[in-house]
Parts: sequence; C-alpha cells; structure tokens
Amino acid sequence: MTDFDKEAAPGYPIFLGSEFEQPDEANAYFHILPIPYEASTTYGEGTASGPSSILGASWQLETWDGKSIPGKRGIYTHPPIDCDGDTETVLARISEGIKYIVDNDGFPVGLGGEHTVTYGIISGLIEAGIEDFGIVQIDAHADMRDSYKGNPHSHATVMRRIADLDIPIYQLGVRALCEEEVQARKIYNIEYLDAEVLVRKNIHKFDLPDDFPDKIFFTIDIDGFDPSVFPSTGTPVPGGLNWYQVLNLFESVAQQAQIIGFDVMEFAPVRGFHAYEFSAALLVYKMMGIIERNQL
Repeated sequence: MTDFDKEAAPGYPIFLGSEFEQPDEANAYFHILPIPYEASTTYGEGTASGPSSILGASWQLETWDGKSIPGKRGIYTHPPIDCDGDTETVLARISEGIKYIVDNDGFPVGLGGEHTVTYGIISGLIEAGIEDFGIVQIDAHADMRDSYKGNPHSHATVMRRIADLDIPIYQLGVRALCEEEVQARKIYNIEYLDAEVLVRKNIHKFDLPDDFPDKIFFTIDIDGFDPSVFPSTGTPVPGGLNWYQVLNLFESVAQQAQIIGFDVMEFAPVRGFHAYEFSAALLVYKMMGIIERNQL
C-alpha cells in the first residue's frame, strides 16, 4: 500500500485505512468528504479539527460493526474541502464536491466542521439534480434564526436557509431555541419531536408524516447527543439523546425512506480525551452499517 493510499491529503488519513485500502472511486459506495470549516462559532471552538480527528480515530475501529462489515461496500475518502475564503466561496466549493460525488453515483458522507456547511451539501444535492427530498435533523438547536450576529450564513441559521429552499425539515432532539425560531417553525411548517418528549418517553423510533418526501438527507449535530456522551462540541446542552437512541432513530428513518446521504457536524475534539474521537468515528461507521443493511 502506498502513502497515497493511506492519506486523502496531508493530515487526513483515509477512513478505516488500518483495515481497508483506498479503493478506486468507482468501486466505492460511501464517499467521505471532510469539510473543516469553522467561521461563525460563538462559544466553544475546535470544529475545524473534527474531520481529521474522526478519520484518525477510525483506524482503531473493528471492521465488524456488530452486525455486518459496511466497509466491504467501499469507503472512499476525498481530500478536504479548501475552507479558505469567504463563506459563499466555501459553500460553493462544498456544493461542487457533493455534486461530483452524486454525479458519480456515490453516497455522500460529510464530516464537519460547523453546521453551516450543511447548506453547501444540500446545494450540491440540488445541483446534482436530486428533487423532492427532505431533511431529518438531530440537533440540540433549531438553527432557524434568520441571522445571527449579523450573519445570515452561520451555524445558528443553517436550517432557516435550507427551509428557504422549500425543503421539508423534521427536527429531532431540539432543546434550545429562541422565540424567533418557535415562530419560524410555524411559518415553514417544520415537523419536530423535541428532546423533552424523546428523552422523557425514551422514544427510539417514530413515523415520518405521510406527506414527507421519500428521499431524505440526514444531518447530525453532535450536540444533539447529551453532553454525557459527547461533551466534545462547541455548544453542549443538557437533556440530550443517548447513543442507542440516536442510532435507533436513524435506523427508523432508514426503514421508512431512502437516505441519500448524511453528515456529522460540530464535533470538536478535546485534547487528551480520545474516547470522544473514537465514538464519533464509530458513529459514522455504524450509520454506514445501517444504510448497508436497510437500503443496499
């Protein structure tokens, strides 16, 4: 195996490169796109280091995820998106990267980076010609502000910008939102099951509305988990979802609709606490396994 096979770019090892060689792009189903963008975080920082730390920790994973070996489907790790420049420029690069993956029949897996980049991912799906799809979001926050600190493209506004594209949204696990976002949910007809219901009632599966699209992009903000699972994020909020609950909710969606891609955002590694990096990598691999077993 060559050094090129081991790395997507300097400092960015390929996902699970300890066990699988970097396949030819055409022979890989899962296509990981690292997006180390961080510009609008306002509390804790470090999400720009999220993608590389997840990829590095993935080398410690078992190929057997407990039920199958999703890596056999082929995992191709792309070089990271160049995140220098203004927000619009970076979002355009993200969109181009996602369009490239979809145009070449790949399943996109975005690794952030702050949640702003999900807008670029959704733009890429649209540019690739995917129509009539919705978004399921696991998050501590609604991210439905129209602007935050004068910025219309921030981690606190990303779902508002996506709603502006007339894409249906279903939110899971939200437990921190402002009055503006409560009203925005009504204006944009946002469906939701907040953490107060999901956690207190220990809900692990749910039914999507009958009129929700059959194709779904799934976005996970790490702060959707309870901080006891992932304190490694910039804006932790108590009362969040647990490990198995998140995986089961994801599988519940995979059993009802076609998931066309997913991302994991807002992971901020904590120096000296590699358990969180490993857990984030395992989350990504477990989600791949759910896709493989339910949709392939």
